[in-house]
Amino acid sequence: MNEFIIVFRESLEACLIVGIIYSFLSRSGLTDAIKKLWLGVGASVFASILVAFLVVYLKGIAGDTRYEKLFEALFMYAAAGLIWYVVFWLSKHVSDKKDLESKTEKALKMSTWGVFWVVFFSILREGFETVVMLLGQDRGDGFSYTGFALGAILAIIIGYLVVIGGKRINLRPFFKGTTLLLVFLASGMIAYGTHEGEEYLEKSGYIEKENIARPWDILTPTPEIPEGGFLYRYDSSKDLYYHPMYDKGYIGEFLKGFFGYNSNPNYVELFAWIFSLAFGIRMWRRFYY
Repeated sequence: MNEFIIVFRESLEACLIVGIIYSFLSRSGLTDAIKKLWLGVGASVFASILVAFLVVYLKGIAGDTRYEKLFEALFMYAAAGLIWYVVFWLSKHVSDKKDLESKTEKALKMSTWGVFWVVFFSILREGFETVVMLLGQDRGDGFSYTGFALGAILAIIIGYLVVIGGKRINLRPFFKGTTLLLVFLASGMIAYGTHEGEEYLEKSGYIEKENIARPWDILTPTPEIPEGGFLYRYDSSKDLYYHPMYDKGYIGEFLKGFFGYNSNPNYVELFAWIFSLAFGIRMWRRFYY
C-alpha cells in the first residue's frame, strides 16, 4: 500500500507538469519545444536511475539521511523556480492568440531549452523523492512491486487524460485552471523543501527539534488508534499510529506533496509557503485577469 501511494503521488505530480506543458505547446504547434520536452523526459528518467544508485550509496556510507534531505531541498527549490519561469512565460504568450501569432514563436526559439530544464528537474526531483521515501518506509517486510507498478500506471493514465482534455476544451479556461494548479504545486515544493532543509540542519546538529518554534502542532502520532478512528497509518519503526490528516498519514502525505500541507510546520516553512503562494497567485491573476 505504501509503495502505491508514494509512487502514485510522485508520478502524478510529474505527469501533471509534463502533461500541462505539453498541452500548451501542442495547442500552439511548437514542435521544436515539444522535442525538447520529450528529450527532457528521457534524460530525467535516465538521471533518476543514476540518482537512485547515488542515494542508496550515500545512505550506506553516511549512515544517516541528512545529505538526502539537503539534496531534496535543493531540488525542490530548483524545480519550483523553473516551473514558475516556464509556466508563467507560456501563460503570458500562449493564452493570448494574438500575442501568440506575433511574439511566441520568435521568443520560444530562444527559450526552448527552458522547457527541457523544467521537465528534467521536475521528473528528476520526483524520482529522487520517490527513492528517498521508499527507502524511508522500508520496514524489512518486503517490497510491493505490484503497488509500485499500479501507482505509476494510474498516474500516467491521469496525466494522459489531462493532455487529451487539454486538446478538446477551450484554451484559456484550461490554461487558467491548470496554471493555478501549478501555482499550488510550486508553493508546495517551496514549503516541502524548507521542511527538508530543517531536517538536514537537525540531523547535522545545527538545531534542536525541540527548540524550533511552530505556529501549530496538531494530530500528533499516538501509540494506539483512538476509538472510532480509521485509516490510521502504522509506523512499526516507532510503534506509532498516524492520523490520516497528519503529514505522514495517508491523506496528509498526499496533500503535503501537492500543496505544501503540514500538520506541524515551522515559521520559516509557513512564511515561505505564504510568500510563494501569494507571489504565484499575483502572477497568475496578472496573466488571466
